[in-house]
Amino acid sequence: MQKPARYTGGEYGEIIKSKDETELRFALCFPDTYEIGMSNLGLRILYGVLNRLPGVWCERVFEPWEDMAKAMREHGIPLYGLESGDPIRDFDLIGFSVGYEMSFTGILDMLSLAGIPLLSADRKDLRPIVFAGGACMYNPEPIADFIDLAVIGEGEELDAELTELFRTAKREGWTKERFLRAAAGIEGVYVPSLYDVRYGADGTLASVTPRDGAPERVRKRILQDLDGALFPVRTVIPSTEIVHDRTMLELFRGCIRGCRFCQAGYVYRPVRAKKAETLIRQGIESLRHSGYEEISLTSLSTSDYRELGALCDGLLEWCEPRSVSLSLPSLRADNFSLALMQRVQKVRRSGLTFAPEAGSQRLRDVINKNVTEEDLLNACRTAFSGGWSGVKLYFMLGLPTETDEDVLAIADLAYKVFQVWRESTPNRSRGVRITVSTSCFIPKPMTPFQWYPQDSREELIRKQKLLKGAMRTKAISYSWHEPDVSYVEAALAVGDRRQGRVLRRVYETVGGLQAWEEYFNYEAWLEAFRSEGLDLDFYVRRLRGEEELLPWDVIDDGVSKRHLLREKHLAEAGVTSPDCRKQCLGCGADRLLKGGRCDA
Repeated sequence: MQKPARYTGGEYGEIIKSKDETELRFALCFPDTYEIGMSNLGLRILYGVLNRLPGVWCERVFEPWEDMAKAMREHGIPLYGLESGDPIRDFDLIGFSVGYEMSFTGILDMLSLAGIPLLSADRKDLRPIVFAGGACMYNPEPIADFIDLAVIGEGEELDAELTELFRTAKREGWTKERFLRAAAGIEGVYVPSLYDVRYGADGTLASVTPRDGAPERVRKRILQDLDGALFPVRTVIPSTEIVHDRTMLELFRGCIRGCRFCQAGYVYRPVRAKKAETLIRQGIESLRHSGYEEISLTSLSTSDYRELGALCDGLLEWCEPRSVSLSLPSLRADNFSLALMQRVQKVRRSGLTFAPEAGSQRLRDVINKNVTEEDLLNACRTAFSGGWSGVKLYFMLGLPTETDEDVLAIADLAYKVFQVWRESTPNRSRGVRITVSTSCFIPKPMTPFQWYPQDSREELIRKQKLLKGAMRTKAISYSWHEPDVSYVEAALAVGDRRQGRVLRRVYETVGGLQAWEEYFNYEAWLEAFRSEGLDLDFYVRRLRGEEELLPWDVIDDGVSKRHLLREKHLAEAGVTSPDCRKQCLGCGADRLLKGGRCDA
């Protein structure tokens, strides 16, 4: 097997419990490989939270690579928990953490390997209950046929409440149906089988009707107090290399910015920040336990953390004497600080990354990026004069209202960055590395751009070639995301529960690892949509009406549709909105807080 440490468990910090003292078994599943899943901070947090519950043993489960999956099938080895090696089909709760739509087929792969029926309707008994959480559950409809329920929002308290309800159901001998009806009464729990869905003659969603006491809309759950919540300072240390092999420290949840394409910026609202003193203590404890030589400060926009200077000073006082580096991803060009970067990168200097998202100011205003060309050039000028010799620039192609002039403006902006380096660097002999990367715009639920179509794959390919041909120096390298993958991702992101048939057909045809380039098969997806009588372009290429009932309208993420429509109209007029710190725009997320005011 490639990388056998993916499958052995036994890592430092794993949690082993006595089966004799365990009342409830929980399989925490990640529908991707070990290296990806173990890099997920949310998975580590839930692992710690669930294992603190008395009588509950939570184990980790990841999707095997194709070589291991083949061997498991050949030798009759069912999918198992890493901690015990026991088949997860014998567990009570099987929860998937899903952050990427292309991993939907991975859920089917893991259920099949476990010997568990794929369809919820075919699982008649109380156990196991199969459910899913994570960012993709703001539209769970494409996998509605396969899961018994979805948890919407942050899972620390919600998963614990669901677990306690199941404990009661197990003790008292409830049926599965009784448990699901009771679970639907927990805020943040969506039970697809309790909603009757009807489609119109034009293929759009006509109605969603709850029954058996299920709520008309399911409101997401959030943590009110991050300082008092569990943070896994003593966590599992992988015995093989993973993608983000370092200590990660979450500064805050939510985002003060209002980028109109960004799902995370909306669904993680309202803003809630930890105190610097809490973070310093947690960061040092985590490093002492793990032995890592790097700590990364993570959030949607790290440089917007109010106490960033004090936090860095407190961490560096401990890190510098021990040669532990501190990294700051998610920086913005409009508040870049060279003094801070020089301080935090004394131990180990990493590259700089900025995300202008669009090349022209017109398009940046449309998407509400609120970053100017001068902001970016000044940030690069400051960095280059301070000794940096590399920068990565992230953009999107296919944004609403984009023209060829906007595409060519990306190349112009990259060249201006190159010129700034020539003017500012104290050492030209070192050269410069400017990397331009483009992804394809994907309309995501719960954003002002959820109504817009995606460009055709042919148009995206044309724009990529146009941009590549406009690069003016070898010092600038260009990489791009494949439109085929983005096209399927867009269909799943805005999909409905009819797509469950497509997912199953794709999985049975080409396997579950569709999130990986080696296994992604575009033709199989096209054929699956055709075979199931669904039009891929209906989902991807259609401008949705503002009054249209959307598959995810049953989910309430706290942000009102009125606010999203207002931002959509401002985008069409090319008008920006201020960030939350400058002016509250009344998005509605405050109503989720007991105090009624976020930390923006």
